[in-house]
Amino acid sequence: MSAAFESHADALHAALRSGTPIDPLTGRVDGLDLAGAYAIAQAGIARRVGEGERVVGRKIGLTSASVQRMLGVDQPDFGVLTDRMDYSADTQVPVAGMIAPRAEGEIAFHLKRDLAGPGITLHDVLLATESVSACFEIVDSRIRDWKIGILDTVADNASAAAFVTSAERVSPVGRDLGTCGMVLEKNGALVSTGAGAAALGSPLNCVVWLANQLGRLGDGLRAGDTILSGALVPLTPVARGDHLRLRVGGIGALGVHFV
Repeated sequence: MSAAFESHADALHAALRSGTPIDPLTGRVDGLDLAGAYAIAQAGIARRVGEGERVVGRKIGLTSASVQRMLGVDQPDFGVLTDRMDYSADTQVPVAGMIAPRAEGEIAFHLKRDLAGPGITLHDVLLATESVSACFEIVDSRIRDWKIGILDTVADNASAAAFVTSAERVSPVGRDLGTCGMVLEKNGALVSTGAGAAALGSPLNCVVWLANQLGRLGDGLRAGDTILSGALVPLTPVARGDHLRLRVGGIGALGVHFV
């Protein structure tokens, strides 16, 4: 990776650690393309691992057709999850240090086998999945005012910030994840509803896409990984003191406090 791209990885990492956003990369970084944006993201993760974080999975973003049209892309993107992002044990997420956090409801996959594409099918994903759970992903762009294009969010590790998965987990076998319903409440009031079909027709399709995309890049998913399969409801801004609750039909429920 070029020294210039390394400097942008440094800037995004500094924004992550300081809570101070940077200007968009789009339009001001010469020669930046999708491959370069992923290289910047990978360099950012290397910095986090060097500081003691451990990779625990992946997240899939841009699974909504409307969001893809907005950003002018025709495929999802992905980012890396680390153990420092995982707040599943206590369902309390601190917002100190975040810039402009937003929460989204998803279905998480917990893998028991490796998945290495290309050629991964829905059946392969089912065989490799130990269980699925209800999940909150908290995204937080290190780009100022969320003024992002596809290159910005990819370089920023798909805007990943934190995630919380429910203690209740069920097998995906025999469940139609495309038709399962989701209800999201904020501070006791209904905010949004959605269904599994909002994510590429089914969350299973999202994991298939990710495994095959990583395979083309010489990488793969690992046993023990948690995979966040994409939002089923719109992004909801959150702040200290907010309480969100999520219910996913046939899978489980989850509450989270922002502190």
